[in-house]
Amino acid sequence: MRFLGLETKTLTAGLILSLGTLAAANSQAADTYTVGVEASFPPWAYVEAGEYKGIAIDAMKKIAENEGLEIEFKDLPFPSLIPALSAEKIDILATGLTVTEERSKVIDFTVPWWETNDVIVVPEDSDLNVFTAVCCGANVGVQGGSSQKAWMEENVLDSDIDVNLKSYDSYVTAISDMLNGRLTAVDVDDTSAQEYINEGRPVKIAGKIFIRAPLALAVSKGDPQGLLPKLNQGIVALADSGQWATIVHDYIPGVTVPPVPGNMPAFVDTYAKPVAGLPDLGN
Repeated sequence: MRFLGLETKTLTAGLILSLGTLAAANSQAADTYTVGVEASFPPWAYVEAGEYKGIAIDAMKKIAENEGLEIEFKDLPFPSLIPALSAEKIDILATGLTVTEERSKVIDFTVPWWETNDVIVVPEDSDLNVFTAVCCGANVGVQGGSSQKAWMEENVLDSDIDVNLKSYDSYVTAISDMLNGRLTAVDVDDTSAQEYINEGRPVKIAGKIFIRAPLALAVSKGDPQGLLPKLNQGIVALADSGQWATIVHDYIPGVTVPPVPGNMPAFVDTYAKPVAGLPDLGN
């Protein structure tokens, strides 16, 4: 009987140990945050030889390391990223994400970590300028769900200017279509445009159409995971250490890195005092 009791105790202990191991594994998995990216948007995020690379990728890895966060990346088409974040199917959105009032209603932004201008890109041998490239029957490419698409709709299409707007899942595809003669121009942020030029693509910037739009990371509305304090602290610490500038210059040598945190529009409620993790900041 004592042997049977010992065996029973041993089995019970083994079962408890196994359940404890399983619980720990589940806890570890639950603490791994999914970072949504668009892996066809250089220099912010892309895949090379099966590895995620880009400014947002390297910065997010460093922030996670410094703030003690376990992360995994998930590649989604850009039009799917904000709906996925809003529905809490991903935990963080890390890409060249422009802060807009419409987006602030469904997701929450971190402090800004970049500023960008929207530009019109045309083929290198084109004689079009920023005005003639977006009028008179021009075919202009934009990314679906992008702030560039919204700007074109509000400021060009609604003004009855004769332009055909074509949406793409990826700006890389839009640029390729333009070079193949299917588009007159592409409306894109200046950081990406400069990357295409640096890559040797036969394109040029015809002109700017939007000034000083902040970019930031984002979390689900209401920050259900409580990530904003760590992300905000991580962004500022990364900039203060000089690591942010190093990452940016790895991908865009010589570019001027804007101050961090940058300017934020008043409509962003997460940037009103106290800012999560950074109570001395805010409008």
